[in-house]
Amino acid sequence: MTRAHIPGIIAMAIIVLASNILVQFLFGNWLTWGAFTYPFAFLVTDLMNRLYGPEAARKVVFTGFVVGVICSLIGTQIQGEFGPLVTFRIALASGIAFLTAQLLDVSIFDRLREGAWWRAPLSSTLIGASVDTALFFSIAFSGTLSFIEPGNDVSWAGEMLPLLGAGPVAPLWVSLAVADWMVKIGLALVALIPFRLIVTRFRQKSALT
Repeated sequence: MTRAHIPGIIAMAIIVLASNILVQFLFGNWLTWGAFTYPFAFLVTDLMNRLYGPEAARKVVFTGFVVGVICSLIGTQIQGEFGPLVTFRIALASGIAFLTAQLLDVSIFDRLREGAWWRAPLSSTLIGASVDTALFFSIAFSGTLSFIEPGNDVSWAGEMLPLLGAGPVAPLWVSLAVADWMVKIGLALVALIPFRLIVTRFRQKSALT
């Protein structure tokens, strides 16, 4: 690790920490406030990948993973209205989803890095975010995986309701996953703006030194 990597490491740690806190607060029927901060982890990963390469990006990812594990461990010790704020199943889902999706993002970005400037960050984030959503919500709430933590009752997530309140009938957790995925995709498009600006600024600064 070099001093140049420190801003990325700090940014990732802040995003993961903020997301773990904000996920406790609802935004409407299908989202939490954490859904609006967590996707920027992909922006940090992609910036580190573009500016310093895949190895630097992986170091930032592992930093985020460690912070997430610490947050989960703390959450398991805090009792909320319905039990611990973080159950083993949610902690497992969060860790697996984050590490898998972020490392996949790094690999895809590196393979596409020589194309148009937007191709690598957009493609890697879209695929990574989709995998992240699918892994987290299925591991955390799918009834077929209840054996992971038999004592944790997540039957509420399996309640059959119209998708996002208006579509075909599906388990509640599917609506939560779709809403989360839509936010991730929307923010992936928005994040292209700061990605382009920061990379351009970095290259201009490097050319002057």
